[in-house]
Amino acid sequence: MQFDVLVIGSGPGGYVAAIRAAQLGLKTAVVERESLGGICLNWGCIPTKALLKSAQVYDYIKHAGDYGIKVKEAEVAFDDMIKRSREVAGGMSKGVQFLMRKNKIEVLMGQGKVAGPNKVEVTGADNKQTVYQAQHIILATGARSRTLPNIPQDGKKSLVIGKP
Repeated sequence: MQFDVLVIGSGPGGYVAAIRAAQLGLKTAVVERESLGGICLNWGCIPTKALLKSAQVYDYIKHAGDYGIKVKEAEVAFDDMIKRSREVAGGMSKGVQFLMRKNKIEVLMGQGKVAGPNKVEVTGADNKQTVYQAQHIILATGARSRTLPNIPQDGKKSLVIGKP
């Protein structure tokens, strides 16, 4: 299959580039290996901001008396906080899916890599490899988290504040 523009990565840079290319009348596709919206939308920035908002609301409740509001006791339900953050991210990912359909951008699910001049190879979940032709290739593969001193990443679970 031949495209005018093929974007590898559907994070904040990739999906916006794909939409703009499609708006300019170019036949466009985007390659994504996991979930539309990329790491930021699905696992990083957006879910983190949702969790921070929950923490802020909890803090407001703890200081409700400062605002003339009496609250007996607030209880943190971590599972519900996580569920809400996943729902926020899921809703935004569905929004990106809608924008792909609306702008007639083909979504190619799989791991993409440049396979030569004007060629992108996409390996699907079934390990089937397909090579696509594209006049222009945009690499929008994003970034990865950075290790901080004294907070090692084990790749298994997130740091829970207040627990060693």
